[in-house]
Amino acid sequence: MAKPFAEIQVPQQKSVGNFQFPAVLSPHLSDNLDLCRFKEAVKEQKPRIEEILRTSGAVLFRDFPVRTASDFNEIVEAFGYEELPYIGGAAPRSNVVGRVFTANESPPDQKIPFHHEMSQVPEFPSKLFFFCEVEPKMGGETPIALSNRIYNRMKENHPEFVGELEKHGLIYIRVLGAEDDPSSPIGRGWHSTFLTKDREIAEDRARRLGMKLEWTEEGARTIMGPIPAVKEDELRGRKIWFNSMVAAYTGWKDKRNDPEKAVELGDGSPLSPAVVEDCLRILEEESVALPWKQGDLLLLDNLAVLHARRSFLPPRRILASLCK
Repeated sequence: MAKPFAEIQVPQQKSVGNFQFPAVLSPHLSDNLDLCRFKEAVKEQKPRIEEILRTSGAVLFRDFPVRTASDFNEIVEAFGYEELPYIGGAAPRSNVVGRVFTANESPPDQKIPFHHEMSQVPEFPSKLFFFCEVEPKMGGETPIALSNRIYNRMKENHPEFVGELEKHGLIYIRVLGAEDDPSSPIGRGWHSTFLTKDREIAEDRARRLGMKLEWTEEGARTIMGPIPAVKEDELRGRKIWFNSMVAAYTGWKDKRNDPEKAVELGDGSPLSPAVVEDCLRILEEESVALPWKQGDLLLLDNLAVLHARRSFLPPRRILASLCK
């Protein structure tokens, strides 16, 4: 099969050096791809797709024949990446079909700040897929930003803080109920966080993550870290801003959690509100937010790209799949 995908340009894309962020692939106009042929094309063109992903960090597939959660699951399977179980993550989400889950199910009026998926635990996905099953009535974009650019700008603006961050890492603290709280962006209860209702199994899984687990009257308190907040992207040979600092400090808020107590430097020092605010400004300046279209499929390299969620007017249904 000849190249079935054409690289196209869309509004909101950013030119970064010699590439577009994100890269956008669309079927050639002469092709009449059905789902079966799209799967075959993914398998055949996987090296080319991965080369584009290596360059840009994010690839949006637009106008392909993917309509349902089952279709999405088939395409994820076609890529052949191993699935990563969602153990230790904070977002409330539920399984839809196969290895497909809902994205964060927190209320539509809430923004979800920038983060790398599961950067607050040692085992995190290398790649993420998102799929737009129902496009938002208004808003609901998934902004993305290149992590190395965030690191470089933070290093330039706050060299002393970044030095401390690289030396000490971060500690994340979260209070969980037993059951999920759908009103909270970090509302996973400890049952679903550790995929068990057995306290001993939960303790064992927390230990395997390097996480301290304390039982409380209302559920559990988890303490993760110190854990590195700046990593080396070995594939690309550059440092990345791999953490959930802004997400925790500005967004880990519900009836159990105070976001300003949710994250601290690895030596126990509090974060500077001014530094967090400047990081949030940089993230917004560097971000790209393409409006979702029904059928869009977005592949992210989780080591290269942070993502967020804007508030929206329903309906909106974005699905996700995590890969090792």
